[in-house]
Amino acid sequence: MMLLTFTLGCMWLIIYHHVGYPILLKYLTKTKQQQYVAPITNTALVSITIVIPAYNEEKYISDKIRNLAILDYPSNLLTIIIACDGCSDQTADIAKQTCDEENCSALNIKIIEFSENRGKVAIINALLPQLNSEIIAMSDVSALISIDALIMANQAFSDPEVGLVTGHYLLANPGSNGEQAYWQYQSDIKAREAQLSSIIGAHGAFYLIRRSLFLPLDNQTINDDFVIAMAVVEQGFRAIYVPTIHAIELEQSSNHLDLHRRQRIAAGNLQQLIRFKGLLMPRYRGVAFSFASGKALRVFMPFAFIGALVGSLCLSTSHPLFAIAALLQTSLYLSVALFFITKPRHPNKIWQTIYYLVSGYCANLVGCIRYMVIGTCRH
Repeated sequence: MMLLTFTLGCMWLIIYHHVGYPILLKYLTKTKQQQYVAPITNTALVSITIVIPAYNEEKYISDKIRNLAILDYPSNLLTIIIACDGCSDQTADIAKQTCDEENCSALNIKIIEFSENRGKVAIINALLPQLNSEIIAMSDVSALISIDALIMANQAFSDPEVGLVTGHYLLANPGSNGEQAYWQYQSDIKAREAQLSSIIGAHGAFYLIRRSLFLPLDNQTINDDFVIAMAVVEQGFRAIYVPTIHAIELEQSSNHLDLHRRQRIAAGNLQQLIRFKGLLMPRYRGVAFSFASGKALRVFMPFAFIGALVGSLCLSTSHPLFAIAALLQTSLYLSVALFFITKPRHPNKIWQTIYYLVSGYCANLVGCIRYMVIGTCRH
């Protein structure tokens, strides 16, 4: 009976996380606005500082600066800081050369060179408390920002309850149809979470925060963008999603880099579940529901899949339904393994998506175990 309950519990968690939660979100938000619309006010534009940590980004730094030069925002209210974090390539030199170009020369841009690689968290902790702008924007070098992003963000911040704003994350060159489908799915979930209460974490490609709400990060923080966003929510403010603000990722991840990134994110998911466990309390209502159903359950998904498979195999001799379940699960995982080994040139989109999900959960499992064993997954 205990094995039966355990196996059914694992299966229920898998179905709820992937099917039940999105359906519930859709139902709970069907009467709400389909996107956030800030109140129309005559509030003046506020000062913004964009902080861009950079480590060996010589490939994209010129495109980033040229992108910043065309943003629709008054130059006297916009400051840009490029923090070269102990770069061993020509990032800083190329940045300086690009700033001298005619189209970029009007930018109020500061290039700070750190002699040693300190890590993104150290850069954030060192720079953000020193800034005087009302709004601080964080952005990756390889992400291009839509031209009216700052104007839209300023409008969103005219609502005093809004503490953080993020936008729609797009891949210019997705590594696979599976990766593209995954990020579209995540964008849909994020939009509905924002309609319900607040987004559960921001994407580091581009987000903005009220300077007064920034809290210094623990030095061992893994997913800094998530922690900063949820600290804003923890302080009683909303973190919102504005889908008309776009951040377009130029860098195309290889399979190796993507798996490493997902291992790091998985370790961060476990870390932040421990850090923000208080947000699971009922008084946070929609935030607690979304956090528990989304990020928190994602931590346990690899273990739920393993539990469902092992339990089905153990029960297969006495329960025909579990024999079928064991056969289906085994066939699925063997097919994914075959897909990985053969690497077909023209794979079916559905199988690409399934492979991306299963390989992602394998990376999640490794990341969580590494974090539990050594406490970090940043290297």
